[in-house]
Amino acid sequence: MADQYAQSGEDIRPTDTPTSSLNEGKNEGRNAGKAAPPVISVIRWAEPPEGPVLVLLDQTRLPGEETELVCTDAPALVQAIRTLAVRGAPLLGIAGAYGVALAAIRGFDVEEAAGALVGARPTAVNLGYGVRRALTAYRAALAGGADQERAGAAALAAARELHREDAEASGKMAAHGLALLDEMLPGGGHRILTHCNTGALVSGGEGTAFAVALAAHRQGRLRRLWVDETRPLLQGSRLTAYEAARAGMAYTLLTDNAAGSLFAAGEVDAVLIGADRIAADGSVANKVGSYPLAVLARYHHVPFIVVAPVTTMDPDTPDGASIEVEQRSSHEVTEVTAPYVPMAGLEAGGGIAVAPLGTQAYNPAFDVTPPELVTAIVTEEGVVSPVTAGGLDELCARSRQVTMS
Repeated sequence: MADQYAQSGEDIRPTDTPTSSLNEGKNEGRNAGKAAPPVISVIRWAEPPEGPVLVLLDQTRLPGEETELVCTDAPALVQAIRTLAVRGAPLLGIAGAYGVALAAIRGFDVEEAAGALVGARPTAVNLGYGVRRALTAYRAALAGGADQERAGAAALAAARELHREDAEASGKMAAHGLALLDEMLPGGGHRILTHCNTGALVSGGEGTAFAVALAAHRQGRLRRLWVDETRPLLQGSRLTAYEAARAGMAYTLLTDNAAGSLFAAGEVDAVLIGADRIAADGSVANKVGSYPLAVLARYHHVPFIVVAPVTTMDPDTPDGASIEVEQRSSHEVTEVTAPYVPMAGLEAGGGIAVAPLGTQAYNPAFDVTPPELVTAIVTEEGVVSPVTAGGLDELCARSRQVTMS
């Protein structure tokens, strides 16, 4: 049975294991001379006396409350993934790997836990990657004669290594992405439009697309970050705006359907988004609403740039039509949810109906942008532009060589 509980507190600290955190390090630009905001741990492994646990920042309760969700088994983590308490492609990979380690060390059925974790969100390829990586380490240890305890330790070591690698990848993507922006848009003063949330809340480091904007901000080259609200679950207004405010960035929130007017007014220099899966042909699955931005960007001659780690690339998925797109519940569209503020007659987490009772809603979690609308894909291993199957295959081959060396 899933076993998870929440705890609140202003002082949420990382442990000695790798942690995803917001604004770790020095802020520059507008924040020069000011103290950096306190670190917030997004995911961490902890070992209290009663046994190991995986501790998550509950993202459903942001921005109003910073609350930790403590998972003691894989079903609890699956529930956290499905409810979006933990989310974002790279972070899901890290969480999946830790979930396998948690099952192994606590003595649960590891194969069953791995299967449940992989199926928690089908579109995000990183989740399966992280699970398989820890599971491979666990199986290899058992095959080598290790007992359950040592096999669990091997799975945990694999999870921690993936966590560390993702943090490093985040920094490299930020550098490659900023260099690309400066090459395409010389002179700085970048006005960047982003969709959903791609910062430290989704990563072992400072994020993917948001990390590029953050790097521009720190070097005084970000004029404005346009933040799509990202309906229906408002990851932009609740999460990206939260991160931008903490970093002292110049940002403005807009409803998704206002983006077109920004393009028409010439107020967008580039679109930066993340990805949950990139098919072999370069088709990009990302939070629903990304594809319309790509169409707008193409019409207005604005670069549309995808920033994602190599682990998001899926050579086994040939094209966009082959990507399984997660369909979510109608109530996310037909109700407005109050995740953290109790209201009269409404429990925290409950919904207020905004559509007639019984209304059915079309609610895909993602849409797919074809490669011909993508200006460039930025990874920790470099940039692919134009986006072609051959270019992606070459980059993945180069990444495998780096991993093996």
